Amino acid sequence: MFSGLIRTFGGAVAALAITVTASAAQDGKTSLFKVVTVKDEIVIGLSADELTALGGSDASAVAHALAQKGDLTAWQYNVHRGPNGDLQMTPSARIGLLAHASLRVEPYSSPYAVSPHP
Repeated sequence: MFSGLIRTFGGAVAALAITVTASAAQDGKTSLFKVVTVKDEIVIGLSADELTALGGSDASAVAHALAQKGDLTAWQYNVHRGPNGDLQMTPSARIGLLAHASLRVEPYSSPYAVSPHP
């Protein structure tokens, strides 16, 4: 049973497609990435410290860490109105990603200001 799980996980990792350039946010501290899953697409934000802990600053490092660990915790980002009424990318929820459900990690650029997460 466990070896079947390993084979399934290995197949999912092999299906992980990677884009290698990161999109740094306007604040210079948060990078946004689009994660394409089996069901949908989400945007996550990782701080410079989080990216360093993962071993790199690009989508390849995020995808590799997700494949190696099997899961990854990150902040999901969405467009919201800021205090001044302008649209901006802000963290909305702390989420967990699973390698077998994530098909691709790619950089994400936004025309809006990006708020750092806690």
